[in-house]
Amino acid sequence: METFNAAAFRECGLPDTFAQDNQSYSTRGVVRGLHYQLHEPQGKLVRCVRGTILDVAVDIRRHSPSFGRWAGVELSDDNRRMLWIPPGFAHGFSVLSDDAIVLYKCTTLWHQPSDRSLLWNDPAIGIDWQVASPSLSPKDASAPPLAEAEVFSS
Repeated sequence: METFNAAAFRECGLPDTFAQDNQSYSTRGVVRGLHYQLHEPQGKLVRCVRGTILDVAVDIRRHSPSFGRWAGVELSDDNRRMLWIPPGFAHGFSVLSDDAIVLYKCTTLWHQPSDRSLLWNDPAIGIDWQVASPSLSPKDASAPPLAEAEVFSS
């Protein structure tokens, strides 16, 4: 399968260059996110090469008509779908299979001073993670809700 084609991405108005590739391994019930970079925003092209995840994007551009709204797509090794997460969106996923390997291409490098998180279960956003008892990192469990988070002003 072809997983990236610069010409096809250009035709769709998407980036055709990426600065960093990441891979994560997680087990059933893990929720990762919602992550974003405030001053060095990243676009992410996400795919799941083993297992099944619910991949989620939240619009955190304060003046956007869809501010605070989320969208989720099931990505798996079976459906071979990918999701483009534009800069200005927070990103996260939940693992729906026994385990999952997730790959994502980023448009900018990781920038630790810009690293931010939103509370995964913020009722103002209302994400249905499809996980009964989520497993979270300490960073994700203690993230602020959208109303208290630093977000994009434009």
